[in-house]
Amino acid sequence: MRWQKTITVVDAHAEGEIGRVVTGGVLFVPGATMHEKKDYLETRNDWLRRFLLFEPRGHVAASANLIMPPTQPEADVGVIIMESDNYLPMSGSNAICVTTVLLETGMIAISEPETRLVLETPGGLIPVTASCRDGKCERVTLTNVPAFVSHLASTLEVPDLGSVGVDVAYGGAFFVIVDAEALGFKIVPHEARNLAIVGERIKAAAQEQLPVAHPENPDIHDIIFTLFAGPFRGAGQPSRNAVVVTPGRLDRSPCGTGTTARLAVLRARGLLEVGDTLPHDSILDTRFLGTIVADTLVAGRPAVVTTISGRAWLTGIHQYGLDPADPFPEGYTLSDTWLA
Repeated sequence: MRWQKTITVVDAHAEGEIGRVVTGGVLFVPGATMHEKKDYLETRNDWLRRFLLFEPRGHVAASANLIMPPTQPEADVGVIIMESDNYLPMSGSNAICVTTVLLETGMIAISEPETRLVLETPGGLIPVTASCRDGKCERVTLTNVPAFVSHLASTLEVPDLGSVGVDVAYGGAFFVIVDAEALGFKIVPHEARNLAIVGERIKAAAQEQLPVAHPENPDIHDIIFTLFAGPFRGAGQPSRNAVVVTPGRLDRSPCGTGTTARLAVLRARGLLEVGDTLPHDSILDTRFLGTIVADTLVAGRPAVVTTISGRAWLTGIHQYGLDPADPFPEGYTLSDTWLA
């Protein structure tokens, strides 16, 4: 064996969504902040994302998280979040995977019944409380970045669909949110491929017709996801959702940032109050519990602070390497599974 690179990864999933955690093999990423480090990888050195997430080492339904020392003194660890098509400011499912991996591998010591830590993500600091028992991280509750609505009750013109009513909100990334039932979806497993195809079409239309920008970080200026929202039945009542991830697949989990964005919309509509919860279910019937814990402002704009609670499980420890003769050093994609 004659590898040029060796990357150590601990695999986990949060309520069904795969989040790989890179624990070894990457020594240094330039940048004074986690956002600058993300930008460096995204614009100048994207090999790690491609190496881990493209075939033959990866697949379209996986994400990867590079952990490193934080740049802010309040944080315990820094995290850069990589998906198959892009880098994210924040991801709830990945933060839950990272926390569980850090604790269950002993990288951060477990305190029972609760372990508290702070993750530094490109989108901001994420306080985390992990419920722990007998050496196991049983549940992670994170306080997400403030969430706000950019477009409420807007209309998109979508090819082959016509006029579609949407909301756009930020919950760690920008989401275009649509009524699943209005488009004929019940959010059940056999609809997954059609949800992905239609969701990418809606997102493309939203990117053209509904401009967005984070008022405190103008580098965050793209609608990244489509969220299909099931019926809302009131505070504390379960509601389904499906989030479409480019290049065309469903988030297997209930999506933490998507749950946060939906909470912001429901608060803006007066349908939820501070202290109310939303049990948010995925297409796999797994659940995140979202709670509005406070109203706040983001650059003078009404916003909410939320917590997201969910579980993760470790699934394996792997070492990925690069043979210098490999014809696909950064992997490849094909449209039979990647759709785009």
